[in-house]
Amino acid sequence: MIANRTRYILALTAAGLLAATAPALAEIVSYKADLNGASEVPPTSSKALGSVTATYDTASKKLSWKGNYSGLSGDATAAHFHGPALAGQNGDVAVAIPETKSPFEGSATLTDNQATELAAGKWYVNVHTAANPDGEIRGQVVKGQ
Repeated sequence: MIANRTRYILALTAAGLLAATAPALAEIVSYKADLNGASEVPPTSSKALGSVTATYDTASKKLSWKGNYSGLSGDATAAHFHGPALAGQNGDVAVAIPETKSPFEGSATLTDNQATELAAGKWYVNVHTAANPDGEIRGQVVKGQ
């Protein structure tokens, strides 16, 4: 009887340890940004438009994105995810987008702090040109559907 009770307690303890050390379920979170000149700070008169869709894998901490734009005043000279900043504010470069020719795509591994800022809606995407070195079009990154 004592042997069975001991085995039962050991089994419960082992199950509890496994549950406590099991990794949290990974989640893929979708994001999007609609880029235009009016969203720049300060706004530009650019008629260019663009969009970025992104996913963030909470397990691997990988942010993957695809984007496009049209109508820029010239070639894109740079593109970035910036933050932390809300709409109407400017932020520092958080993640560079190495490929700036439309369409573009890429990925980066985020820090925990960057992931928190992204989830809080504090990032935006900016596309820069020679005529608009601070950014020609911009869009706040928000959770997508």
